[in-house]
Formats: sequence, C-alpha cells, structure tokens
Amino acid sequence: MSIPVVLSLNESCFEFSVCLFVSFFLLSPDKLVLIQQNLSWKGALRYCRENHVDLVSVHSEEIQLWVKDVAQKASTDHVWLGLRHTCALSFWFWVGGESFCYDNWAPGNGTEGEDCSPVERTGAVQARGDQQWVSLPENQTLNFICIRYEGKI
Repeated sequence: MSIPVVLSLNESCFEFSVCLFVSFFLLSPDKLVLIQQNLSWKGALRYCRENHVDLVSVHSEEIQLWVKDVAQKASTDHVWLGLRHTCALSFWFWVGGESFCYDNWAPGNGTEGEDCSPVERTGAVQARGDQQWVSLPENQTLNFICIRYEGKI
C-alpha cells in the first residue's frame, strides 16, 4: 500500500503533512488513555512504552482538543505529555519523533532560556483552565496520557 505525502509550502514542516496523515488515519480520541497514577516524567514514559505505545505527542490542534478532553479527568493539576527539552541543543522535541509545527505553550513557557539545572525540563498540559502546555521539572509526579493502537490494551 502506498501512502500519499503532500509537500507543505513550509519546508521546515514537511513532516507535518505526514503527521497529519498519520493522526487522521491512525490516531483517534479512543486511542488516548489517561493514567491516574502519579509518576515522574521518565516513569510515565516507561509505563506508556511497557503497557501501551508511548506518551502522547500533540502535533496538531485536533489532537490538542482530544488531549484537553482527556486531561480534564486528571487528579493532578497538570498531565505529562511526550514533550522534552534538551539543554545541550536548546530545543523542545516530541519523544515519538513527530515534527514540532504546532504548539500551545502557556505564556512564559517553552521559550528560550529554559532552566537547565540538574533536573531536565519536560512538558505537561494544564488539566483545567486554558489547558496550555507548561514546562516542568521531570521529577515532578503527575498523571499522564498514553497512546494506544490496535492490539494494545
């Protein structure tokens, strides 16, 4: 089976077209599962990879709307996403490898000048309110959202 790829006018977002295709055909609201355990970001990543597929990557507004719906049921004020900052290279990335063409940062978050103290910064979504993304230390313990695909429970 061949997968059509549409080139974007914005060359830096070429992968975004592929992401939209993948999210449209493979990801749907029922593939997001809220885990109401409080784990560090690394613990949440390990849990999702061992029991589902991965922490959720939000690479489109549509997925953000699904995440907002799921996050409202969290028992913590924020919910881990598959979003991580690298201090060595000074940028944010999705652990699933998706392009970073969509963002929903709360004011003062996700900008240059992240605190690169001994604890790495990772991304979470606010469970209530505007439900924007925030930068938090990876050792904070929160609920989290995993992605699951067919064949995974």
